[in-house]
Amino acid sequence: MVDVGIRVLDEDAWSDYRDVRLAALREAPSAFVARVEDEAAQDESFWRARMRRAHRIVAERGGEPVGTASVGLHDADPGTGEVFGLWTAPTVRGQHVARRLVSTARDHAAEDGLRLLYFWVVSDNAAAIGFASRFGFRPTAKRRPVRVPDGASEKDVDEVAMVLPLSSDPTQVASPLS
Repeated sequence: MVDVGIRVLDEDAWSDYRDVRLAALREAPSAFVARVEDEAAQDESFWRARMRRAHRIVAERGGEPVGTASVGLHDADPGTGEVFGLWTAPTVRGQHVARRLVSTARDHAAEDGLRLLYFWVVSDNAAAIGFASRFGFRPTAKRRPVRVPDGASEKDVDEVAMVLPLSSDPTQVASPLS
């Protein structure tokens, strides 16, 4: 068995990120707001701009991408980050690849000086809520509606914000209930 490696991509690796992102959209279209057709049509400048907005992390096994996650700023608060775009290939699910991706995202957020890390989860996705909770994220009162692909149409779902304090000083962290 080949080990899974985790790599943080720089802007020049935009095509590696594009490839794993499109694989994620093809394999789990209802897990993302974006559509594979729309993103596949984008050019290099689009993908390079995406690389500059967040840390893009990829999991690879035998040189092939098997997972991805991103971490960037959350909203307008420069002290908070957000993990998003988490996906693992079916062949590595249950092998702690998602945990390693989120751990890497957390480490980069802490290195960037962020105090909190958000992770939005569909409110009725018990597996995702369980994963985030085991990682240390706690649910907040923040909710948002999102529209996701559902076959040939779309559907509205609610997401809940889960938060992970990155500071060891609890006075520096906002209440997760706010």
